[in-house]
Amino acid sequence: MLTRIKDTWARFVERRPGFAQFLMFTVFSQAVTVLQLALMPLFRAWFNTTSLLETSFQVLPVGSDVDGSQYYMFDYPAGALPEGGGGLAYFLAVQITLAIAQIINFFLQRNVTFKSNTSPWRAAMWYFIAYVVITFIAAAAQGFYKAPVYDFFIDTLDWGSTGETTADVLTMIIYAAISFWVFFPIFKIIFKRVPEDEDGVGLESEAVQGTVSTGTRAAGTGSGDHTPQS
Repeated sequence: MLTRIKDTWARFVERRPGFAQFLMFTVFSQAVTVLQLALMPLFRAWFNTTSLLETSFQVLPVGSDVDGSQYYMFDYPAGALPEGGGGLAYFLAVQITLAIAQIINFFLQRNVTFKSNTSPWRAAMWYFIAYVVITFIAAAAQGFYKAPVYDFFIDTLDWGSTGETTADVLTMIIYAAISFWVFFPIFKIIFKRVPEDEDGVGLESEAVQGTVSTGTRAAGTGSGDHTPQS
């Protein structure tokens, strides 16, 4: 049964490589989202028992809100939601959850989905830059929907702690949706796969090594002692 499934998938990948890649990306993205949904409320519950809940974290002012108040890129005023903004406790819960999820996502997408054989360090650098950019975009968007979502589930529906957990899940789903559509085209660029030689070595890496070797030999020739000829 498993062999038949593997063979069917292999034929599908051969016929529709781009679509198969997108499917794998989607599966891993959803799995990472589920992990985020499980971790974020746990971290929040833990941090809310500390003084972090009463520590404001409001940085990068970028203009005024609709009510005329200062708008922050990262806006987490002290106090429990929905009256407050969750404070530093909420910010750390979100960012630690995302960091764990994205590290796992990096290896899954690079090694399984895109089967990249280029420099992992270069890919990691660009992945980190993309992660930072998405974090800023998501943080700016969160300023518009976070407070209304928590207010709706906690106060309007009067669900209490259940409403708070529901709001946690919904806000994380929104963030995951933003990440999903932004990351895929970025991954197509940073997780490249170059042709390999018969020994399975990437030709791009081989060319770089050859250039380095040629340069080393040239340097050695130029710096060596010359024996005068008679």
